[in-house]
Amino acid sequence: MRMTAVPCTPRPGRLTEGPVWDPRRQELLWVDITAHRIHRGRLVRRGDGSGPPDVLWQATLTLDRPVGAVAPCDSGVLVAAAGTAFVRLADAESSTEIAAPAVPEDGIRRRMNDAKCDPRGRLLAGTMAWDVTPGAGSLYRLDPDGGVTTLLDSVTISNGLGWSPDGRLLYYADSATRRVDVFDYDPASGAVSGRRPFAGTGADGEPDGLAVDTEGRVWVAVWGAGQVRAYTPDGQPHAVVEVAASHVSSCAFVGPDLDVLVITTATEGLTPEQSRAEPDAGRLFVCRPGATGLPVPPFADGPARPRTPSATAHQQGAPS
Repeated sequence: MRMTAVPCTPRPGRLTEGPVWDPRRQELLWVDITAHRIHRGRLVRRGDGSGPPDVLWQATLTLDRPVGAVAPCDSGVLVAAAGTAFVRLADAESSTEIAAPAVPEDGIRRRMNDAKCDPRGRLLAGTMAWDVTPGAGSLYRLDPDGGVTTLLDSVTISNGLGWSPDGRLLYYADSATRRVDVFDYDPASGAVSGRRPFAGTGADGEPDGLAVDTEGRVWVAVWGAGQVRAYTPDGQPHAVVEVAASHVSSCAFVGPDLDVLVITTATEGLTPEQSRAEPDAGRLFVCRPGATGLPVPPFADGPARPRTPSATAHQQGAPS
């Protein structure tokens, strides 16, 4: 199955990434990593009322450091994986560093990249080296009490987090390997085990951010290929979404019914010739893929939330 995504109104970003839907505010959050920005927007009907919705930009928060990903919190604020730390954002004027992993003191400059909340509201976030030094990154878990646990070491570009509908499988991409792997995941403890290959992207691109739908299919943004590729739970090709930008960085199911796929793209790393050929690079794109996404839980920093089937089986952002 093949389909085509259409561009949205917000202006292009440099390294646009990490889309996530906040159902309480009914708004979309996304980041521009190297511009240090977190954007908010809402879905609106296009002028002629046909096709998938557009995104209307609403506000931007600018941080003092690169921001790899953002997530809404139970308490109503935001948490960002920014620089090499986790930052709490109450509003445009208030940010507090709440935790930071112990980064090796080896002279390699690192930053946070993709991040996503697990079925119990813990935040998983990965790092990478600015110069993409092989094996310099890690994957961490931020618990609600502020504790940070290292889940993986020797990662090059930590990306692509998402969970199966029952919460017992974690999909993960180290982009440099050109494949998505799957782990057994313990929802109670947040521990990972049993890493094995899930699906490869081949020589024409690298897996970046991903999202999981209610049927357990995994939708993977493929950096360099101008596509989002969907795979069945057994790793077989299911669908391809064509995007008019080669550097496709992430995707997420959004909207009241989680039936709209929003796709982020980037201009970073494009040659002058590519930039001329891809005037919409760096924009958000959308399509209706005929699938419904799993809800992404907020970071569990507030009162305990009721656990329902739709709230306990979840998911969800260049090589960046």
